[in-house]
This record gives sequence, structure tokens and C-alpha cells, in this order.
Amino acid sequence: MRLPARGLVALVLVVAAVVGVVALAANRIEDPALQVEIARLPATVASIEQVDRDLDPYAGYGTWVDVFDYAPAYQDGGEPAVSPADLDAMADRGVRTLFLQAARNDARSPDRLVDEALLAEFLFRAHTRGMRVVGWYLPRFADVDHDLAHLQEIRDFEALGHRFDGVAVDIEFTEDVPAPDERNDRLIELSERFREESDDEALGAIVLPPVLLEVVNPDFWPDFPWEELERHYDVWLPMSYWTLRREDSGYRDGYTYNGESTERLRDNLGNSRAVVHGIGGIGDEAAPLDLAAFAESLADTRSVGGSIYDWSTLTDEGRRAIEAAFDQGAAADLPEP
Repeated sequence: MRLPARGLVALVLVVAAVVGVVALAANRIEDPALQVEIARLPATVASIEQVDRDLDPYAGYGTWVDVFDYAPAYQDGGEPAVSPADLDAMADRGVRTLFLQAARNDARSPDRLVDEALLAEFLFRAHTRGMRVVGWYLPRFADVDHDLAHLQEIRDFEALGHRFDGVAVDIEFTEDVPAPDERNDRLIELSERFREESDDEALGAIVLPPVLLEVVNPDFWPDFPWEELERHYDVWLPMSYWTLRREDSGYRDGYTYNGESTERLRDNLGNSRAVVHGIGGIGDEAAPLDLAAFAESLADTRSVGGSIYDWSTLTDEGRRAIEAAFDQGAAADLPEP
């Protein structure tokens, strides 16, 4: 069938765009085998089937990578600790989802996204290994339009048919807007606007653990607007980093800190069935027994998944421990989202 002139022009533009992305990516990717695979993609890009952005990426075992782990612009003269090649090790350890900081609001990411060619390589490698990738961003709340634009960039980014399988908002920054009421208003506005234009796609909220906000340091973010946010997000990811707590607090424990934070989270939301993916850590200070206890807390709170912050800080012993917890241990049979 012959295409109409307008359709032919559109097809030419699409092919040109694909070729441009391939050239950009090929120049940045060092693995010869991956270069060959990418070079084959323009002929088959139309057949790539994109999955819905649902809750599946938040189920099971995940891991985290931030810009200071992988982005060259954020290194102080050294090599990044994590590269796309590490996705093979992640997949071999049973990781289902990579939570990747894809955008950042500072001068080292002038185009909002951190590094498009590198993000494309992460997506391609992850998807070829059957993994999902959730892109996340830390809003500063000084300019809601600016924060929204960063989230839009993550949502709309696509390379050779590959896109992020989810988008999550990292809600923890307080310095740019010190007044809690004003910061709450801006957070609610950002959440409302992003929810409105994201249709029925699942959105993740990466949040400070309620134990931190209500017990450890109530002055950090007073009157956090849980109820106002509840309708805008589909899955909640409390940052239950028990290794940051003192021994005498009773919360330097993988089970207690995450378990109580999850219970308080659901109470604050007014939703006992809220979908939760717990985050533990920090990796290099989390002992294997604590990792196993964290996995037990995920099961006992009916969380759909869990992860440790972050991949680069987890020791080999820690990686084996958390893999075992999700493979045959307490987190092996978490509920479906």
C-alpha cells in the first residue's frame, strides 16, 4: 500500500529521528555487542510493544541508582560506580526493577534529563534482561512549573521505542521553601497537576517515613499533607533507612522501622489498602540479619515489593542476603499489586 504524502513525510521524520538517536547512543556506548544490537533496532523499532505504566514495576525486588552513582557530570574526577553494564549483575541477582534518578534540578543537568544517551542505554539493557525501570526526580518546590517540566521529561522520554516503565516523585527536599505550609501547597499543586496530565498511569510517591516525621524529628516537615496527596499517587515508597537511626532510639532495626512506618503511612492516608513498596538501607551498613528482618516486615505489612538504597553501596554479602530473602525467604511470596 502506498502511503499518502503526509504519511510519507511523517515516516521519513520518524526514521530520521531514530537514526539520530542511534548515532547518539552508539557514540556513547562502549560495548561492541550492544552497539550491534542498537544498530539493528531502526528496522524493528515499530514492532516494540510498550507496556502500560501500571503497578507491576513496584512489585518484588528492586534496587536504586542515583546520579552520583552513574552520571559522569556528577563525578569528582573519578569513574562512575555504576554503569549500564551492571544491569546484568542486577538481573542475575534477581532484581526486577531499577529505580533510576533520571532528572535533576541543577547546572549539571541543564536539559533537565541527566544524560539522554546514557538513559537510553539503561533502558535498552534493562528491557533486554526483562527488567523494568522507574525514573524518579527530586523536586525542590521553589518553582512548581520547573519541577513539573522535569517530571514531564521523564514521562515523555523515549529511545527506539523504549521508555520508562514508571515515574516516581521523591518528596523530601525542604531547603528551598523553608515554610512548611507554603511547601505543602506547592507539593499538592505539583502532585495535582502531574496526576491530571498522567491519565490513569500509576504514579509513585517516594516519601519520608512517618516514624521520622512523627517520632524522630517532628520539626523536619510538620503537618505533612498525607490525606491531600492520597488520591494523586498509586503506590507509596517510604524511605525506611534504619541504619540512620541511633541504637538507643529502638528504630535501628530493619523490621521495626519499616513496619511501623508502613502502618503509620496507611493510617495517615486513611487507606488500609494503600499499595506500598518499602525502601531500606543504607546498603553498606545494613547487616544480613537486618536485611532478612526488613524482608519479614515487607511480608507482615502486605507490601508488594521492597528494595535497598542503593546498589552501589550494597556489599556482596548484602546482595546475597537480600536476593535470598526475595528468592526463598520472607519476601518470596509478597501479594500482587
